[in-house]
Amino acid sequence: MPAGDQDLAEPPEPAARLVFADHLPLARRYAELLATEGVVRGLIGPREAPRLWERHLLNCAVLGEIVPNGSSVVDVGSGAGLPGIVLAVARPDLTVTLVEPMARRTAFLSEAVEALGLGARVPVVRARAEEYPGPPADVVTARAVASLDRLASWCLPLVRPGGRLLALKGESAAEEIAEHRVAITRLGGGTPVIRYCGAEVLDPPTTVVEIVQERSVAPAGGRSRARRR
Repeated sequence: MPAGDQDLAEPPEPAARLVFADHLPLARRYAELLATEGVVRGLIGPREAPRLWERHLLNCAVLGEIVPNGSSVVDVGSGAGLPGIVLAVARPDLTVTLVEPMARRTAFLSEAVEALGLGARVPVVRARAEEYPGPPADVVTARAVASLDRLASWCLPLVRPGGRLLALKGESAAEEIAEHRVAITRLGGGTPVIRYCGAEVLDPPTTVVEIVQERSVAPAGGRSRARRR
């Protein structure tokens, strides 16, 4: 295999234990899946294995700092399960639906969910965000999926009133907010706020743009998501 256990860096202590607590062994198992099957299937680059913990697992897991207890979460464009599976591992109180349109990725996600014993609380749905038929969620997450205006158009309809879109972004977060603030408001979102997660364990911390769904806006053309399938 292009990557294996010998290439997989050990989780950094004490950061990993602080973030995953008693669930660290399960996080290790997921890291192994990413470094082996994830690389073989082209979901993770072969050079990512040595830096899976800081760059991916911890980077995603600290998002849980701003996800309320018992939330229903929809992870849009889940890919290899980042951040969806990581959140589900670190936070067993959450129900996390993984939404991904590509068949090879949903196959990996389903196998990973089974291998990790995450069960019914982590369903996998093959669909684009605008096709997702499920009920509105408390939180919708997205990592490296699209610009904020496109994310808002796809994801805010999936959020219940008062719920939140949490978009993992990089250093350009403030610029994106300035550029797309008007579009986000038009789509029913409140003023975007930048949150920094994991400051105690990551340098730099994870940058998250939080957008509250303040009002429901009908999709363009007045069609429901169900009719777009």
